Amino acid sequence: MNVYDADRMFGVLKKEGYNLSQDVKDSEIIILNTCHIREKAVEKVYSDLGRLAKQKNQRNKEGLRTIIAVGGCVAQAEGREIILRAPYVDIVFGPQTYHRLPDMISRSKSGESKIIEIEFPLESKFDSLPNYSVENSKTAFVTVQEGCDKFCTFCVVPYTRGMEYSRPLEQVELEVKKLVSSGVREVTLLGQNVNNYHGKSQAGKELSLGALIKRLSKIGGLTRIRYFTSYPADVDDELIDAHREVRALMPFLHLPLQSGSNKILKAMNRRHSADDYRNVVGRLRVARPEIALSSDFIVGFPGESEADFEDTINIVKEIGFVQAYSFKYSKRPGTPAADLKEQVPEKVKDMRLARLQDVLSLQQFQFNCSFVGKSMPVLLDRRGRYDGQLVGRSPFMQAVHVMAPVDLLGEMVDLTISSAQRNSLSGEIAKSI
Repeated sequence: MNVYDADRMFGVLKKEGYNLSQDVKDSEIIILNTCHIREKAVEKVYSDLGRLAKQKNQRNKEGLRTIIAVGGCVAQAEGREIILRAPYVDIVFGPQTYHRLPDMISRSKSGESKIIEIEFPLESKFDSLPNYSVENSKTAFVTVQEGCDKFCTFCVVPYTRGMEYSRPLEQVELEVKKLVSSGVREVTLLGQNVNNYHGKSQAGKELSLGALIKRLSKIGGLTRIRYFTSYPADVDDELIDAHREVRALMPFLHLPLQSGSNKILKAMNRRHSADDYRNVVGRLRVARPEIALSSDFIVGFPGESEADFEDTINIVKEIGFVQAYSFKYSKRPGTPAADLKEQVPEKVKDMRLARLQDVLSLQQFQFNCSFVGKSMPVLLDRRGRYDGQLVGRSPFMQAVHVMAPVDLLGEMVDLTISSAQRNSLSGEIAKSI
């Protein structure tokens, strides 16, 4: 979603005559689009700002003005604190106000200092944004839902992105049609809680994510659909039907579990048990037997015992995940979990995370190895690091490398997988499709 938001910020500014600079040192305006989900990401913002301050001072000496803006979730959460810690920052704006960037920049150029816009406006920013397009890309992100009403005790999203909002059906459909007409073949539907999408049609009817996917699958030229990120308790029958019926919907699902312990899930205010999760996975695998799962895990949540952690290890081994994001619990200011007692020592977190990642890494490598010698369709969407190399994504979100002529960039190509690594596959051209 941060990539999508950054693209939309550029779209707003491009309409005003701005262009992307090739080097940050030449930039008249520098925008940091930030994430607040982890403490390390927040600290990186201030580290980057320190470097940018030196650059701004140097440009000032040369008679060149530089505007530094901080946007996104750190801006939303910390607001004036950013100005206090980094007084050379000119603009602070939240993820719901970036459609106002041209006005903020104009005010800054006119001499207004320390502009802060972090409210949640009543109007949707999507109603004010210009048409979205991507240049020379076969893949694109499309935000369909923002915010979250779940209030997991470890999570800042409800405080930084606001309550749940679903974009109207026709607005999403029009955006996807425009992307496809520009050459996009794969779209990823985005939301903090995307499978609780409930956008309204012009007729006033609310549609679920499954219904939206079925509608979008009818757009000619759109060959692949994905979505991120889902909440287990909101996987409904219509979404499962979409996995069964819609061939354009890729057989890969990111479904965060967080913990295998019911005690910890309850403390996290997750609205599902471990068995609920197992049931959802079972239904999905009946509907789409080849579906592959990725997930999120937090180890060392306050009060997590060794037995709780073993519950997580056991469910990981039982279900099997082809990718995963796993982290040590990180206190986020203002969240209920930050004040819980029984905080787990860092050393224990480190050991548990290492053990969990060993299991997850082995599962991912074994899954990748299962494709060696087989063919699969790969959308080659970017150049590789070596001359003559292209890279794409398999239906299961694996990165696939191949030595291929550049005219295949942007094409769907059948590749025979020749080797597997933990994080990627290598292949050879079988035939173009």
